[in-house]
Amino acid sequence: MQFLDDSLLPENQQPLVIQVAPYGPEFLPGDSDDIPVTMAEQVQKAVDCWNAGATVLHVHVREADGKGSKRLSMFNELLARLREAVPKMVLQVGGSISFAPEGDGEQAKWLTDDTRHMLAELDPKPDQVTVAVNTSQMNIMELMSADDIAGTSLSTPAYYKAYREMWYESGPAFVDEHLKRLQAAGIQPHFMLGHVANLESVERLIRRGAYTGPLILNWVAIGGGADGPNPRNMMEFINRCPENAVLTIESVMRNVLPLNTMAIAMGLHVRVGIEDNLWACKGERFTSVQQIEQMVRIARELHREVATGEDARRIYQIGTHYANTDETLAALGYAPNRFAGERETPLRRVA
Repeated sequence: MQFLDDSLLPENQQPLVIQVAPYGPEFLPGDSDDIPVTMAEQVQKAVDCWNAGATVLHVHVREADGKGSKRLSMFNELLARLREAVPKMVLQVGGSISFAPEGDGEQAKWLTDDTRHMLAELDPKPDQVTVAVNTSQMNIMELMSADDIAGTSLSTPAYYKAYREMWYESGPAFVDEHLKRLQAAGIQPHFMLGHVANLESVERLIRRGAYTGPLILNWVAIGGGADGPNPRNMMEFINRCPENAVLTIESVMRNVLPLNTMAIAMGLHVRVGIEDNLWACKGERFTSVQQIEQMVRIARELHREVATGEDARRIYQIGTHYANTDETLAALGYAPNRFAGERETPLRRVA
């Protein structure tokens, strides 16, 4: 990405897309009074977030007992109800889910590729499914202080240990097949990347034709296997993104606000919600809706427009798919692939 002399002027920036993750799957209902549990509460939370100014909803689902759901039918039910309740909102399902077969006598195949690929079978289909690239540790506790998790289940030894030792599996075979199925289903992959090495892997996927669509990214600065919330890390990631990538900044706990403020000023997009952060300032709880309202206020102070639902779909290029690798590279602003025997960097093609 490049910054021209006038790139920080709000009239030259896209409207701000606010992505919200209000369902907090790592927390239990008693951890916060902002966790929706019933289906009706989960739908209402989406409506409240939309009314506050968010246009992208990161979706997880809870069962009636408050635990995270692994049932495809529950996700289908919530998606159907969300399509009616917030029809203009971009619906983005978290790609970490592994579905459990629901029929009598069936064995749940936890964390196998088949149950994860079922995200492509959601009906109604979401606009996006998030995709991590490269198997990695995901120690979400590394950046969290005792104050951050005080009064929540994450402060108990068993939960703390489980999330400290957490990792996600996203190897080459899984990613190739997952991208194939999502694209065939007309669902846009939204890449969740923790550092430049992940971004380089996505570029290689594009260059060999495994992905032929817009490059919609989150830089996930949560530490523990991903970048930490260092502005130098953020700027390096920005520098390595191609010109036409769409980049959202994501972090954890009280790092969310300063990084998002920088993102708004720079023309990037933001993510908020209790999945990432519970706090306004130290010791003061902050709901998902309050976090959205804060982003809207900051954007208005900087005279930057806040995206409508139509804006978000246009900026995210929902429904766009390119014909081949060459068209994808050109659309994203990457240099073309090298012809056989071609020397130096092939920056452009001469007809």
